[in-house]
Amino acid sequence: MTRGHRITVERSGRRVRVVRGEQVLADSDRSLLLRETGCPERYYIPPEDVRLDLLTPSGTQTYCPFKGTASYWSLPDAADLVWAYPDPKPDVAGIKDHLCFYEVEVM
Repeated sequence: MTRGHRITVERSGRRVRVVRGEQVLADSDRSLLLRETGCPERYYIPPEDVRLDLLTPSGTQTYCPFKGTASYWSLPDAADLVWAYPDPKPDVAGIKDHLCFYEVEVM
């Protein structure tokens, strides 16, 4: 980590749902909460709790110097709606292959 930048990953302990329109895309009580300096809190959901059959891999990849290279998935009407880190940096290894959505409902 660089000076002043911090990332923590912990079990959220809360139920997280992702709904788009009438479709539930994810529903989990096993998500991880990632907190990162200067960024909104993000929930990373295990793939078993995500409707992967509704998502299509996109060619998009982004790089974060703190987390690594992210891969993205889309819906027909929502490009790059979800991302994951297949090979994250050691400090955030727990998020490996967990999926993160821009908008979630936390209960």
